Order: sequence, then C-alpha cells, then structure tokens
Amino acid sequence: MRYILAVLLMVGMMAGAATAVTYEPTWESLDSRPNPAWFDEAKFGIFIHWGVYAVPAWGSKGKYSEWYWNDMMDPNGETWKFHLKTYGEDFKYQDFAPMFKAEMFDPAQWADIFARSGAKYVVLTSKHHEGFCLWPSPDSWNWNSVDIGPHRDLCGDLTQAVRDRGLKMGFYYSLYEWFNPIYKTDVHRYVDQHMLPQLKDLVNRYQPSLIFSDGEWDHPSDVWRSTEFLAWLYNESPSREDVIVDDRWGKDTRGHHGGYYTTEYGNIYQAPEDAFQKRKWEECRGMGASFGYNRNETIDEYKPAGELIHLLIELVARGGNLLLDIGPTADGRIPVIMQQRLLEIGDWLKENGEGIYGSSPWRVNAEGDSVRYTTRDGAVYAHLLKWPGAELALESPKAGGTVEASLLGWPEPLACKVENGKIHISMPVIPPDNNTIRHAFVIRLKGVE
Repeated sequence: MRYILAVLLMVGMMAGAATAVTYEPTWESLDSRPNPAWFDEAKFGIFIHWGVYAVPAWGSKGKYSEWYWNDMMDPNGETWKFHLKTYGEDFKYQDFAPMFKAEMFDPAQWADIFARSGAKYVVLTSKHHEGFCLWPSPDSWNWNSVDIGPHRDLCGDLTQAVRDRGLKMGFYYSLYEWFNPIYKTDVHRYVDQHMLPQLKDLVNRYQPSLIFSDGEWDHPSDVWRSTEFLAWLYNESPSREDVIVDDRWGKDTRGHHGGYYTTEYGNIYQAPEDAFQKRKWEECRGMGASFGYNRNETIDEYKPAGELIHLLIELVARGGNLLLDIGPTADGRIPVIMQQRLLEIGDWLKENGEGIYGSSPWRVNAEGDSVRYTTRDGAVYAHLLKWPGAELALESPKAGGTVEASLLGWPEPLACKVENGKIHISMPVIPPDNNTIRHAFVIRLKGVE
C-alpha cells in the first residue's frame, strides 16, 4: 500500500510539473502571466524611500529629496546652494554615507505601524539611483549598508519584521545608477556584470513578493535584458509563485508591459488613458511632495489623513491600489507626522475596510462629486466623501428586490425606500464624540442589481 501511494504521489508531481506554464523571454509570453490574487485584494501598501539621501534630507519645494546627489551637481541649482552653505564645497556626497547610521532603526516598530495602518504590503528601496544598497550586495562593495554606515542588513531585518506581522514584502530597485562609471561607459557590461547579478542576488536572498523596478528610462527593455530577467523570475526563482512586478522595465514599457501599470502623483507618463481600464494598476506618491524625507517641507506640504483616505477610495473605485510613501530619517525613525497619518488611515480601515479590501470596481465608479462605488460578495458599497445630511439619494443603484442599507461602523440598519427611480436612505444622527465614523462614510447596499 505504501508503495502504491508513493507511486501515485510521484505521478501526481510529474503531472503537475508537466502542466506548469513556462514563460518565454518575450513580452507576449510574460504579459500573459496572471497576477497573483493577493495584490489586487490588498489595495493599500507602504512605500519606503530610505538611503544615504536621508542624511541631507533636503530638496527645494516640490522636488524629490532622494535626488539630492543628482541635483547638487547643478552649480546654479538650489540644492548646490544649500549644500555649499551647510556642508561646504569640499564635502562630497559619498561623505554622507558614514553619517547614515540608522542607530534608532527598530524594524519591529516599523512593522507594527504598517500593520496598524491597514496596509497589506511593504515596498522598500533596496537601491535608489545613487546606487547605495540596503543589503550586503557583493556587487556594491563599500557602498552598501553592511560595509558602511549602519553596518546592518536593512533589507533583511525589515523583511523578517514585516513578514512576522503577516504582510507581504517587496523591493524597489533602480536599474540605472547616476554615476556608476561602468554604466556611464558601457551599459551592456553594466547590465551583464552588475545589474542582473545584483537583482538576482536580491531575489534569491529575500524572495520578495513584489519588485518595483525604476530608473529604466535611458534605454529600451532589450538593453536592460528585462524579458530575460523576468522569464527567470517567473520560471526559476524562489519568488516565482508569489511575485508581481510593475511596468518600469525600459523606456518602451510603461503602460504597455509588466504585471501592473504605475502612476506617480497622478502622472500617467507615456501610457494610453485606456490602458488602466485593461490592466491592474497602482498609484505611488508621498504624503508631501517628496518621497525621501525632506526637512524643507512644512505641515502645509503634508496631505491630511482625510485627503489620503479619499485618494485611496478614488483609486480603488477605479481598479487601482495606493502605494503611500514614507521617508524615514537617517537615524532610522519614521517621522511622527507620518506615523500619525498612517494610524489615522488604519483607524478608518478598521471600520470601513470591508468596502476596500478584496473589492472590485462596480459598473459605475462614481456618482456626482462625492460618491464612489465598489462591490464585493454581492454587496455594493457607496463611499461618501462628504456627509450628505439627513437623507442620501442614490440614482445609480437599481433595486433588485428588498433593499437593505447599513452604515459601516454604525450598529443599526438604515431606513431606506425606492422612490422616483432613486434609493432614499435616512442617515443617522452621529454623536460629535464618535471618532470611528469620520473622513469618509461607507453605505453597504444589499438587494440592488
């Protein structure tokens, strides 16, 4: 009997292997791969821009502080003027690296904030355009967080903490490096001897669930050998079952190829408008105007929690995810204002996540300027971006029988009636000290078509 069971098990394994899909290194083949379901169900993720640029932590108003090294090379620019005044003419960007110590970095505390925010995945900048790696990359000797600065595997430590809280872990990775001498002189050698080995090392070490590629715009995807890497990722890598990738794999790919499409502060770049109706997509942005922590930003640059929650609703109603960025300090702290925003979003999602997580766009995604729709498990969710007053009248949902309405976070059902083709819902009187129902209000509708 044991022999028969062993044979049957082996036959089953062979049959599974025979039916497994092998993806070819072509965009036609790679784009046919279904995205892992977790990504669309998650809706909300945390982006983290953290590197040597966290030491100066400065950019002119409206600019990305993580571009400090690139921007300081302009002798007439604001960044160089700031650098000259603050650090002096002889202070090189590389001199910041020993000052990036992350001595107060507590990955468990970070992961706790992320979990409490309601986010379901985390994406850390493993390497930005400056080329500095947050793991012990053998291809970036003395320009990584183990050889210099923190003397710590920041990617590894955060990955463990994030997964311990049940969240998915992913990495941002810049294909190019501004001032890498090999890149500047021989891009093909750079890709072959530096980029591809480094990217594969990152995957093999940490088995990420997501890769956010970037810095692709100098060359088409065939120069980056992107399809070759992705075929390896999908067919052979330890992440092959779970991983999803973005669309930034060459100057020819945004909005055309990749697992999901990306926007950035609402910018679509070269993608056609209708592309985002055909493919899963994600918006990435910071709470202010910068991704990296920018000491030059004030409270006026930071979006309030209510506005960020409205953005999440808008994106989800149109089939997108929100990847909301934080910029930690050089000593390893998440700025308190960023923690506050995340926790307030999390408090809202505790009550209203039913209409966000695992939902899909409804046949209508908006009604007027203040109602957005999602659907899940046969229910329709009307997300109200402002309080409607004593009565809410909805025209888009059509009664398919007896309509039931309830306000998420409110203990009692809402009285409703169908009249003149609209569903009229009586709204409750919410006490002013009720802190659980605010920012946006979600009506669950059952019995509508």
